[in-house]
Amino acid sequence: MLNHASERADAHAAPTQKNAALVSIASNSTLVTGKLAVGLLTGSVSVISEAIHSAVDLLASIIAYMAVKVSHLPPDERHPYGHGKSENISGLLEGILIFLAAGWIILEAVKKLLHGSALENPGWGVAIMLISTIVNWLVSRYLFRVGKETDSMALTADAWHLRTDVWTSLGVMGGLGIIQIGGHFFPGAKLGWIDPAAAIAVALLIIHAGWELSSQACHELMDSHLPREEVEWLRGCISRPQPGLFNIHKLRTRKAGGTRFVEFHLVVDRNLSVDASHRITDELTACIRAQYPETQVLIHVEPCREGQEPPAGAIPISG
Repeated sequence: MLNHASERADAHAAPTQKNAALVSIASNSTLVTGKLAVGLLTGSVSVISEAIHSAVDLLASIIAYMAVKVSHLPPDERHPYGHGKSENISGLLEGILIFLAAGWIILEAVKKLLHGSALENPGWGVAIMLISTIVNWLVSRYLFRVGKETDSMALTADAWHLRTDVWTSLGVMGGLGIIQIGGHFFPGAKLGWIDPAAAIAVALLIIHAGWELSSQACHELMDSHLPREEVEWLRGCISRPQPGLFNIHKLRTRKAGGTRFVEFHLVVDRNLSVDASHRITDELTACIRAQYPETQVLIHVEPCREGQEPPAGAIPISG
């Protein structure tokens, strides 16, 4: 049994991820304050719902920051495989927070629809929603880039939170804009229902984002295999023809945070020396890590006996 455990490939990944999470925390803190103030000033339930949405984003950013710190702790006696799954737990918690926030928004919006409410100065709501759209677009774009570069699920989840906020802010801004313009041209028209209706639309979009995020987090927490395109790439990498190599089978993959785990059985010529077998495993490991640097590779070498048929599902090696 040859065990190849990877080291952290990028020494700057942790501080880069932390800085990105701090940027998200700062932007969300500012937006929560601004939206809440404007929502209370205008009486707009859609703006207040957006303030709650940003508050959830803020909490998600804090969770992401803590998850990033924990995920980069080295393996220890209790956690020999590292702490990468803290990012998956973070994603699941963020998904739950999204569902709770959406429920509150729908409840308040229904109350407004049933009992009605006066809306004052909707132009202020349009202004804060425009600011929110611009800020969240820029910050989410930054988080997506850092999340992709460092393979961080926590930052990617946070980016999706903010990108959802972009579209919901545009929806609320559109609803308030209709109320503002409609009230100017049609003073007697009752357009107040548009505000809570927009809030409900916001909540439904939030629920969709929460479902996507929670599903992905659970997928990795249950040690599901890597995405199919990654598995196919791995099969191509490890099945390159080499002298003395017959087939590869029992390929298993999983992921925890930004770390991938790959293991398989390597069938070689029974007359192949230990040194030659070791060289093959080194080459296969290097091939995998060239594509996915933070990968732990475990290879079991076994000899091919005369007349032995390859096991079901084996990856054949052909010259």
